[in-house]
Amino acid sequence: MAPVQKWQFKARMRARSYNWRGTALATARLKAAVTEIKKVAKSEPVVAGDGAVSLMERIWPAFQDIDTSSGALGTAVARTLDDLIPILIAAPADQATREEWLERLFQAVQDDGVQYLTPVEDRWGEIAQYPELINNYADRLLWMVGRAWAARNGFEYVAGTAICLSCLLEAGRYGELQELLATRRSKFWSWHRFGAEALVRQGLWEAAIDFAEGVRDTLNSRHEERSIDRFCEDLLIRHGRSNEAYRRYERAL
Repeated sequence: MAPVQKWQFKARMRARSYNWRGTALATARLKAAVTEIKKVAKSEPVVAGDGAVSLMERIWPAFQDIDTSSGALGTAVARTLDDLIPILIAAPADQATREEWLERLFQAVQDDGVQYLTPVEDRWGEIAQYPELINNYADRLLWMVGRAWAARNGFEYVAGTAICLSCLLEAGRYGELQELLATRRSKFWSWHRFGAEALVRQGLWEAAIDFAEGVRDTLNSRHEERSIDRFCEDLLIRHGRSNEAYRRYERAL
């Protein structure tokens, strides 16, 4: 287990500790917390990993009363997670410690009212690291996601869907991943991108581009459209086809 650390940010991240107009203060507190965790990470990376988990599990309880309509707080949280997730992945924690971290994060995901922790879910397999933990979470969620996606009388959302997809990908269970995605009646790039990445990891990068292009439909947001463009463009560039990437996706290289 990680040694006990007295984190200053914990006193500033209590449940319902911010009011409706608390975005600016919350953003400043997040920056201070990241600075504190990064400082500890230089000498005690496992302690910093535990601190990252502690901050992540406090985000929704602390911020739940803040107005999120401007998107500013969501952006600040996403930036915070971009900083913390690599610290969490890099921490040389033993399996028991990492299992305890995952259980805490899993509960935080279940409680998260606005899906602040989506970036954590997306990289769950990397965070889990140990094959046993990766496969445990894949198996834990696979049947629930499959049942929800196969339902014909409505849509049942499963909190942790991306956790399942991430773990199937990192476990190399590509066939099961593609079979699961095939049960979805509508395509959603945030989930189907795991299928595209599975093809890349099998050396089928051109098939991955075709797969990504096949996800485009009227239900995709402009953000998802841009994400598909970036994915396909990056693949073409990495394989020496920069001119084609520019021509097809119209972005400056």
